[in-house]
Amino acid sequence: MRVLSVCFMFVILSACQSIPDVTFLKSDLLFDQGFDGFADIPIETEKDIFELNQEAKAFARSSVKGVFKPEEKIETLVQHIFSRSDLNLLYRADANTVANQTFQNRAANCLSMSIMTFALAQELGFEVRFQDIKVPEYWTIREGQSLLNRHINLQILPRQKNRIHFHFKKKGYEVDFDAQATRQHFPKTLLKRKQVVAMFHNNNGADALLKNDYVKAYAYFRSAILQSPDLSSAFANLGYLYRLSGHYAFSENAYLQAIKTDKNNLSAWRNLSHLYRYMGQHQKAKDIVSRVARKRASNPFFHINKGDQAFEKQQWEVALQHYKRALKLDRSYHEVFFGLAKTYFALGDFQRSQHFLQLAKKKSRTAQEQTIYQGKLKLLASIKSG
Repeated sequence: MRVLSVCFMFVILSACQSIPDVTFLKSDLLFDQGFDGFADIPIETEKDIFELNQEAKAFARSSVKGVFKPEEKIETLVQHIFSRSDLNLLYRADANTVANQTFQNRAANCLSMSIMTFALAQELGFEVRFQDIKVPEYWTIREGQSLLNRHINLQILPRQKNRIHFHFKKKGYEVDFDAQATRQHFPKTLLKRKQVVAMFHNNNGADALLKNDYVKAYAYFRSAILQSPDLSSAFANLGYLYRLSGHYAFSENAYLQAIKTDKNNLSAWRNLSHLYRYMGQHQKAKDIVSRVARKRASNPFFHINKGDQAFEKQQWEVALQHYKRALKLDRSYHEVFFGLAKTYFALGDFQRSQHFLQLAKKKSRTAQEQTIYQGKLKLLASIKSG
């Protein structure tokens, strides 16, 4: 089963231009009168999102019963969470649930799983931090729309009893509800709880948008922006919502704010180009598209994603072109070698498939990944001999 990591997302339609020097008032970005009834939509508070019931708290305490060393307690708790959730079967990219609901369902996306784990670890007195993983652009498809995925994880540390003594390096346990462990080597930044709340609301807004519930989508995007005005993806989503509902001026403002907040938000740039086409400003749109294309062409994950899309459509030669392009850009990712391996397998070239599977195993960074690739190599060997 393919495990997707959609921690926080925004919808897209399929060093860029100079960053716009714009300053918007709140009234230029939020168009409340265009979404009658948005104020009646119930929006989860920070307390709602992180609160645990007595059953969940008891689970946390019983998980570490008889374990005394803080580091061992952390590891034991995390193992119980993974075991209880059975992520390989119950991971759901569209499940944006509060901590209590995630605990009851035993299934959620990585943001909701991280929120629940944060709350459980805090219940046991640990210091917990959210980390934003700066992954390159990576997309998945849901309900006919392309979703740009971002990713967060957790760092759990024993709480210092004596704060007079400071340790420059504190041993922590990193928890990542993502099968793609290569993401662990990307840069990380710490997140505040309000930022995580904003991401949670942004996810719910994206889900509502996919279901064409524009009023609910607006309510959630609005809340995300008020919680965290620096969340570029929320402004990009809001811009897309405005474009779909015909509010072009507000759509442009939202896209420009998304870009001002994050100059490397290529999806906001691309969506802005689509908006300019709708507005008849074709040269502006053309300039943006060409600049975005040049920027994306240097991203190996862009070509890996395009290769995956072509592979799913059984366009083997197109997939090979993209995987080979990704390989030229960077030879350090096992995903590239696996893409080549599976495509050559589909083409019946088992020799090359085996070669690239071996390279994928060599480039993998964890014992779990190496075990998976070794299993694939054994399967391929049995097919070749049979």
